Amino acid sequence: MSTAHVIETVGLTKSYGDHRVLRGVDLSVPRGSVLALLGSNGAGKTTAVKILATLLKADGGTATVNGHDVATRAADVRASISLTGQFAAVDEVLTGRENLVLVARLRRVPDAGAVADGLLDRFGLTDAAGRRVATYSGGMRRRLDIAMSLVGSPPVLFLDEPTTGLDPQSRLEVWRTVRDLAGQGITVLLTTQYLDEAEQLADRIAILHEGRIIADGTLAELKRLLPAATVEYVEKQPTLEDVYLAIVGHDGPRP
Repeated sequence: MSTAHVIETVGLTKSYGDHRVLRGVDLSVPRGSVLALLGSNGAGKTTAVKILATLLKADGGTATVNGHDVATRAADVRASISLTGQFAAVDEVLTGRENLVLVARLRRVPDAGAVADGLLDRFGLTDAAGRRVATYSGGMRRRLDIAMSLVGSPPVLFLDEPTTGLDPQSRLEVWRTVRDLAGQGITVLLTTQYLDEAEQLADRIAILHEGRIIADGTLAELKRLLPAATVEYVEKQPTLEDVYLAIVGHDGPRP
């Protein structure tokens, strides 16, 4: 596997009983980039992330994260990553700062208080640091959740549908956060059902459908899969939604 790719899978498979979730997933994510793994519910996005994060074992194929094989060097993989799931894993009884200090101490990071203060400032939460998280908006909770995932400065971040259930303003807050992380050189694998989210955030987009990657490229490359439409002599470029539906078909559920 190439050392230029921080995340790489070859022929990854996973089944639950007779149900085949992953049917040979080939995926690669270059260092310091954002890859959006796009697919409808049940496509296998979360299963793939759990395998990469060492929370599940694959039935077949290989996967490496930051140069470490997920099957044989799971501890090294876990030391290289952080995972933020679909719902913010924050303690509502604690304040924002207390949540960060707790995680820093659990990870045995030196000077937990200073680390917490730095992350609060980085994510625009300093003014709310002393408030209980129960009083935070959805966007604030998600930003705190992502801040907690960055304690210890992991080079790889998995974001599994990070804006599920958020209002439009909170989604924009999370988008700004992801852009900032990418700008700092962190490698991000983002799973999402939202086409506009993939368009806004990803350097590359991979479409997972029925357990396989059926398209992988930049937004411009994917758009070239469909010819431009002309309406009253005005050229209309295809949207990512046009590309997605043309590839997976119109009969299945939309992402």
